[in-house]
Amino acid sequence: MAQSPRPFLGLVAGVAAGLVASAAMAAFQDRASKLLPDENDEDPATVKAADAASEAVIGDPVPEPYREQAGQLVHYVVGGVLGGIYGVLTEYRPEASAGFGSAYGIATSTLLDEVAVPAAGLGPESDEAPVATHAFGAASHLVYGVVLEGVRWLIAGRR
Repeated sequence: MAQSPRPFLGLVAGVAAGLVASAAMAAFQDRASKLLPDENDEDPATVKAADAASEAVIGDPVPEPYREQAGQLVHYVVGGVLGGIYGVLTEYRPEASAGFGSAYGIATSTLLDEVAVPAAGLGPESDEAPVATHAFGAASHLVYGVVLEGVRWLIAGRR
């Protein structure tokens, strides 16, 4: 007999898992970025998003001493929100956890890095970014997806 969906548990487990997965993704990016050529002096998309939000609210970009932390806040908020969506989604569609979360990780990479970031003007168009940038983003989000599913599973169990 199939279990009834538990949307609240899925949401809580997903948000918690999304925050842990965001930390794992950040740790991976910190280590893996040392393998890439240091060609980009631009702010990351998360800092640009924080600037955009700050400009909309107070009319000025994030002050220099707080830029890195503001970018991290954006990273964790997005990770928590995407985790919450995943947690609820897996309650209704267990197949959303395909590949132990790797399919969701790659989907978030495609949605964010390849579509939303360029569309919002926070990064280069997909065809203008180097192949290494695409691979770095996909690998980072793959880490996010697998850790997301692992932590969600520990909290909410396998469906």
